[in-house]
Amino acid sequence: MKVNANTLRPGHALEYNGKLCVVLKSEIMTPGKGAAVIQVEMRDMRTGNKDNARFRTQEVVERVRLEQTEFQFLYEGEDDLFTFMNNESFEQIDIPGDLIGDKKAFLQDGMTVVIETYEGQPLGIELPDTIVAEVIEAEPVVKGQTASSSYKPAVLDNGVKVMVPPHIETGTRIVVRTEDSTYLEKAKD
Repeated sequence: MKVNANTLRPGHALEYNGKLCVVLKSEIMTPGKGAAVIQVEMRDMRTGNKDNARFRTQEVVERVRLEQTEFQFLYEGEDDLFTFMNNESFEQIDIPGDLIGDKKAFLQDGMTVVIETYEGQPLGIELPDTIVAEVIEAEPVVKGQTASSSYKPAVLDNGVKVMVPPHIETGTRIVVRTEDSTYLEKAKD
Protein backbone atom coordinates (compact mmCIF):
# COMPACT_ATOMS: atom_id res chain seq x y z
CA MET A 1 0.00 0.00 0.00
CA LYS A 2 1.53 3.30 -1.07
CA VAL A 3 1.40 6.16 1.47
CA ASN A 4 2.97 9.60 1.86
CA ALA A 5 6.18 9.55 3.91
CA ASN A 6 4.80 12.17 6.33
CA THR A 7 2.22 9.63 7.59
CA LEU A 8 4.91 7.21 8.89
CA ARG A 9 4.77 6.62 12.64
CA PRO A 10 6.72 4.35 15.02
CA GLY A 11 5.54 0.76 14.66
CA HIS A 12 4.63 1.06 10.96
CA ALA A 13 6.18 -1.55 8.66
CA LEU A 14 7.49 -0.59 5.23
CA GLU A 15 9.42 -2.01 2.34
CA TYR A 16 12.64 -0.02 1.84
CA ASN A 17 15.44 -0.99 -0.58
CA GLY A 18 14.04 -4.51 -0.84
CA LYS A 19 14.04 -4.96 2.96
CA LEU A 20 11.14 -5.26 5.38
CA CYS A 21 11.63 -2.55 8.04
CA VAL A 22 9.76 -1.29 11.09
CA VAL A 23 9.81 2.43 11.92
CA LEU A 24 11.37 3.17 15.32
CA LYS A 25 11.34 6.99 15.21
CA SER A 26 10.09 9.58 12.76
CA GLU A 27 10.66 13.31 12.90
CA ILE A 28 9.56 16.00 10.46
CA MET A 29 12.27 18.63 9.99
CA THR A 30 11.73 21.98 8.31
CA PRO A 31 15.00 23.62 7.25
CA GLY A 32 15.30 27.38 6.94
CA LYS A 33 14.77 27.19 3.22
CA GLY A 34 13.59 24.37 1.01
CA ALA A 35 10.97 21.70 1.49
CA ALA A 36 10.29 19.85 4.73
CA VAL A 37 11.75 16.36 5.10
CA ILE A 38 10.99 13.45 7.38
CA GLN A 39 13.89 11.70 9.13
CA VAL A 40 13.05 8.03 9.80
CA GLU A 41 14.98 5.59 11.97
CA MET A 42 14.04 2.01 11.15
CA ARG A 43 15.12 -1.56 11.87
CA ASP A 44 15.30 -4.42 9.38
CA MET A 45 12.79 -6.96 10.73
CA ARG A 46 14.76 -9.95 9.47
CA THR A 47 18.36 -9.03 10.39
CA GLY A 48 17.80 -6.50 13.19
CA ASN A 49 20.12 -3.91 11.56
CA LYS A 50 19.19 -0.25 12.04
CA ASP A 51 19.06 2.26 9.21
CA ASN A 52 18.26 5.96 8.84
CA ALA A 53 16.50 7.44 5.82
CA ARG A 54 15.31 10.87 4.79
CA PHE A 55 12.22 11.34 2.64
CA ARG A 56 10.56 14.43 1.24
CA THR A 57 7.23 14.76 3.06
CA GLN A 58 5.23 14.25 -0.15
CA GLU A 59 7.38 11.29 -1.29
CA VAL A 60 5.49 8.00 -1.63
CA VAL A 61 6.72 4.90 0.25
CA GLU A 62 5.50 1.30 0.26
CA ARG A 63 3.82 0.50 3.59
CA VAL A 64 3.35 -3.19 4.42
CA ARG A 65 0.30 -4.58 6.21
CA LEU A 66 1.17 -6.99 8.98
CA GLU A 67 -1.29 -9.62 10.11
CA GLN A 68 -2.08 -9.29 13.81
CA THR A 69 -3.31 -12.36 15.69
CA GLU A 70 -4.03 -12.90 19.38
CA PHE A 71 -1.95 -15.60 21.03
CA GLN A 72 -1.71 -16.84 24.61
CA PHE A 73 1.73 -17.14 26.23
CA LEU A 74 2.31 -20.70 27.42
CA TYR A 75 5.92 -21.07 28.59
CA GLU A 76 9.59 -20.31 28.03
CA GLY A 77 11.32 -23.39 26.68
CA GLU A 78 14.90 -24.37 26.02
CA ASP A 79 17.28 -22.35 23.83
CA ASP A 80 15.49 -19.06 24.66
CA LEU A 81 12.34 -20.06 22.73
CA PHE A 82 8.96 -18.78 23.90
CA THR A 83 5.85 -20.85 23.08
CA PHE A 84 2.52 -19.20 22.24
CA MET A 85 -0.87 -20.69 21.31
CA ASN A 86 -3.32 -19.21 18.80
CA ASN A 87 -6.59 -18.52 20.67
CA GLU A 88 -8.76 -19.61 17.72
CA SER A 89 -6.94 -22.50 16.00
CA PHE A 90 -5.00 -23.73 19.09
CA GLU A 91 -1.90 -23.90 16.87
CA GLN A 92 1.37 -23.37 18.78
CA ILE A 93 4.36 -21.35 17.59
CA ASP A 94 7.82 -20.78 19.06
CA ILE A 95 9.36 -17.32 18.94
CA PRO A 96 13.04 -16.69 19.73
CA GLY A 97 13.76 -14.42 22.70
CA ASP A 98 15.82 -11.96 20.65
CA LEU A 99 12.72 -11.19 18.56
CA ILE A 100 10.77 -10.38 21.74
CA GLY A 101 13.61 -8.30 23.21
CA ASP A 102 13.27 -6.61 26.60
CA LYS A 103 9.52 -7.27 26.63
CA LYS A 104 10.10 -10.91 27.67
CA ALA A 105 10.50 -9.85 31.31
CA PHE A 106 6.82 -8.82 31.32
CA LEU A 107 5.46 -12.09 29.92
CA GLN A 108 3.19 -13.86 32.42
CA ASP A 109 1.63 -17.33 32.19
CA GLY A 110 -1.65 -17.22 30.27
CA MET A 111 -1.12 -13.61 29.12
CA THR A 112 -2.83 -12.70 25.83
CA VAL A 113 -0.49 -10.93 23.39
CA VAL A 114 -0.76 -9.82 19.75
CA ILE A 115 1.83 -11.32 17.40
CA GLU A 116 2.51 -9.56 14.12
CA THR A 117 3.30 -11.79 11.15
CA TYR A 118 4.22 -11.18 7.52
CA GLU A 119 3.64 -14.06 5.11
CA GLY A 120 3.39 -16.44 8.09
CA GLN A 121 6.70 -15.37 9.65
CA PRO A 122 6.48 -13.81 13.16
CA LEU A 123 8.10 -10.37 13.23
CA GLY A 124 7.09 -8.82 16.53
CA ILE A 125 5.03 -9.07 19.67
CA GLU A 126 2.72 -6.55 21.31
CA LEU A 127 2.08 -6.88 25.05
CA PRO A 128 -0.92 -5.52 26.96
CA ASP A 129 -0.45 -1.85 27.94
CA THR A 130 -0.16 -2.69 31.65
CA ILE A 131 0.56 -5.64 33.93
CA VAL A 132 0.20 -6.24 37.66
CA ALA A 133 3.43 -7.23 39.42
CA GLU A 134 4.58 -7.62 43.01
CA VAL A 135 7.38 -5.52 44.53
CA ILE A 136 9.97 -7.91 46.01
CA GLU A 137 12.52 -5.30 47.01
CA ALA A 138 12.04 -1.62 47.88
CA GLU A 139 14.30 0.83 49.65
CA PRO A 140 13.06 2.31 52.91
CA VAL A 141 11.63 5.83 52.93
CA VAL A 142 14.12 8.58 53.72
CA LYS A 143 12.71 11.00 56.29
CA GLY A 144 12.32 14.55 55.10
CA GLN A 145 11.58 13.67 51.48
CA THR A 146 8.43 15.19 50.08
CA ALA A 147 6.03 12.62 48.69
CA SER A 148 5.07 14.76 45.71
CA SER A 149 8.27 14.53 43.71
CA SER A 150 10.44 11.82 45.24
CA TYR A 151 10.49 8.29 43.95
CA LYS A 152 12.58 5.36 45.14
CA PRO A 153 13.92 2.34 43.24
CA ALA A 154 12.13 -1.00 43.56
CA VAL A 155 12.55 -4.47 42.03
CA LEU A 156 9.54 -6.44 40.74
CA ASP A 157 9.00 -10.20 40.90
CA ASN A 158 10.02 -10.40 37.22
CA GLY A 159 13.38 -8.72 37.90
CA VAL A 160 12.48 -5.36 36.33
CA LYS A 161 13.57 -2.22 38.20
CA VAL A 162 11.04 0.62 38.48
CA MET A 163 10.78 3.90 40.36
CA VAL A 164 7.87 3.93 42.84
CA PRO A 165 6.43 6.47 45.30
CA PRO A 166 7.67 6.34 48.91
CA HIS A 167 4.49 4.65 50.26
CA ILE A 168 5.09 1.46 48.18
CA GLU A 169 6.68 -1.29 50.26
CA THR A 170 7.93 -4.83 49.67
CA GLY A 171 5.03 -7.20 48.97
CA THR A 172 2.80 -4.51 47.42
CA ARG A 173 1.19 -5.35 44.07
CA ILE A 174 1.42 -2.48 41.57
CA VAL A 175 0.33 -1.71 38.00
CA VAL A 176 3.25 -1.12 35.61
CA ARG A 177 3.22 0.22 32.04
CA THR A 178 4.97 -2.39 29.83
CA GLU A 179 6.13 0.12 27.22
CA ASP A 180 8.57 1.99 29.45
CA SER A 181 8.53 0.16 32.83
CA THR A 182 6.89 3.01 34.73
CA TYR A 183 4.74 2.80 37.87
CA LEU A 184 1.10 3.76 37.31
CA GLU A 185 -0.79 2.90 40.51
CA LYS A 186 -1.27 0.45 43.34
CA ALA A 187 -3.13 -2.68 42.17
CA LYS A 188 -6.80 -2.80 43.21
CA ASP A 189 -6.89 -6.46 44.17
